[in-house]
Amino acid sequence: MNKEIRRKSRAGTFFILTGFACLIAALALTLFNLWDGQRAARASAEIVEELHELTGENQKQPVAAPQKKPKAQVEVDERIEVEEEIIPEMPTEQIDDYEYIGTLEIPSLGLQLPVMNEWDYDRLKISPCRYSGSYYTDDLVICAHNYQKHFSPVKWIDMNADVYFITVDNVVYHYIVSNRETLQPTSVEHMIGQDSQDFGMDEWDMTLFTCSMGGQTRCAVRCIRTE
Repeated sequence: MNKEIRRKSRAGTFFILTGFACLIAALALTLFNLWDGQRAARASAEIVEELHELTGENQKQPVAAPQKKPKAQVEVDERIEVEEEIIPEMPTEQIDDYEYIGTLEIPSLGLQLPVMNEWDYDRLKISPCRYSGSYYTDDLVICAHNYQKHFSPVKWIDMNADVYFITVDNVVYHYIVSNRETLQPTSVEHMIGQDSQDFGMDEWDMTLFTCSMGGQTRCAVRCIRTE
């Protein structure tokens, strides 16, 4: 009987200690995530300030959304061929070891964030990044971590909210939020809009996306460029 009691006592102690260890690990993870989010917020704020100093914050020029024009056609040997449009490179500013294409501003969420020209997981720890596309071709896709001061709030953004992208040469592109979608991580073509017509939807001009809290899905915010 005493052996059985001691065995149960040891088992109970083991489970109690295991529970405490899990609680401590969860607390440590939560504290780390809070610290990491604050670190990312400070890094982004410092970069925005540097971009403003480099580009001259008070010289912004708005640009209207152009009419969508079909690609020019030329006749060659009695055939009509489509002439490929030459898309210019987006200008960049380098800060430290990274190139930035501009600043994303969402007034309703109080967000003002720099956007890097290229993306990888190390870059995403600093700021949002261009995932694909260009503001010249109205297919810009920007991704960011689910940090509270990065893209976590966009999951609840209101429809028709204003979104501004200010390039490093101070051209202002004005968008409004038109749609919000939940996508699977494998839905890359749909994320970047390659199959938008297949779904019977209008094309959008800019997409902001981030992962869900558990990382199982992606939230994509679709934006239309205004006149």
